[in-house]
Amino acid sequence: MSSSVEQRTESARIVEARERYVTRGVATPPLVVARAEGARIWDVDGREYVDFAGGLGCQNTGHGFAAAAIHEQVDRFLHQCVMVGLYEPYVDVCRLLDETWPGKTATKSLLVNSGAEAVENAVKIARVATGRSAVIAFDHAFHGRTNLTMALTSKVIPYKRGFGPLAPDVYRAPAPYPGRGVSTDDALRGLELLLKQDVDPASVACVVLEPVQGEGGFIVMPDDFPSRLKEVCERHGILYVDDEVQSGVGRTGPVWAIEHYGVEPDLIVSGKSLGGGLPLAGVTGRAELMDAVPPGGLGGTFGGNPVACAAAAAVLEEVRKPSFRERADAIGTIVRRRLDDVAARSDAVREVRGLGPMIALELEEPSPDLSTAVTTAARERGLVLLSCGTYGNVIRILVPLSISDDELVHGLDLLEESLGDAGAA
Repeated sequence: MSSSVEQRTESARIVEARERYVTRGVATPPLVVARAEGARIWDVDGREYVDFAGGLGCQNTGHGFAAAAIHEQVDRFLHQCVMVGLYEPYVDVCRLLDETWPGKTATKSLLVNSGAEAVENAVKIARVATGRSAVIAFDHAFHGRTNLTMALTSKVIPYKRGFGPLAPDVYRAPAPYPGRGVSTDDALRGLELLLKQDVDPASVACVVLEPVQGEGGFIVMPDDFPSRLKEVCERHGILYVDDEVQSGVGRTGPVWAIEHYGVEPDLIVSGKSLGGGLPLAGVTGRAELMDAVPPGGLGGTFGGNPVACAAAAAVLEEVRKPSFRERADAIGTIVRRRLDDVAARSDAVREVRGLGPMIALELEEPSPDLSTAVTTAARERGLVLLSCGTYGNVIRILVPLSISDDELVHGLDLLEESLGDAGAA
């Protein structure tokens, strides 16, 4: 056997097989994961990484947190379509979603497989409940990759190019972006103009908004925007759908990011960390809205899978604890201070922004080139890191909130070193 073959790593072998068998439409890095625990990942060659990506926001409680609950349910049964036979884990998750609802309204829930599926079902419910069809989304939004949610999503490349025609009766309004000079007043003026010249408010079923726009670049809604948007909705009989797929389940500290704003939406969409690493998402809303759809109108074969529900019950019990909130707030403070310090010393960093421990830094260069160099350098140093943003120039942090102080500081050290490697520090 030649020396080149002898020296080939397991990662290289699997990446080579990936090139042969996996469609190129699925973008993958050269990191090949063997196992993960807490806020750490090990690749198939035994190298250890600090995880600042959390499975793209799916590991708020840490890798392996719900393993015991999962194993217990696996020993009972793996699947039983809820439309064939009811099971208690499904009901438990809906109960916990009601108990963590950010308000006093009695709610009901639907469980599905993914955030995109949940957003699409939220729109379906809003349409039936209001008898209207139009939907308003916002600049910099990301709501998924199905046909309808692609129409709601604002970024063309890579999410929409070539996939049209997309779902009709979707309209886009400006979103506040304080770092780019777009205020709440500016955004609301744009919304009012939309309702004057593009769509009759009497035909709008709902608006869909992320309190922190995830893929859009961790753009935090100003303190007054959700409440003033809710006022516009109430004036016109429009439902407010709060998309918390990325910002929810403790990501910003409280269970739901909308809690920072003191606003009670009509519907909340959850996903990602809800299943503790298993596919699960939900739509929760006022009981009378959720019950507007007749029996059989909502569902799906694997929606609310019992194993995922067992994991979700454990996750929701954890993220509602005051101790979880305290730790999340502490992590957010540590990360914010460090990134503010880095930004003060770097001409390449345009802005640090976020809500609690959901934090990002935007680079001055309006292209993905520099951020790609940073995330590549980070991986080489042993840090898993993601970028995002309309221009791909935002470095986001989705660290599992189970991380220790030592791991967090080490990861931030690696991040700062990676910025230097890429010429951004």
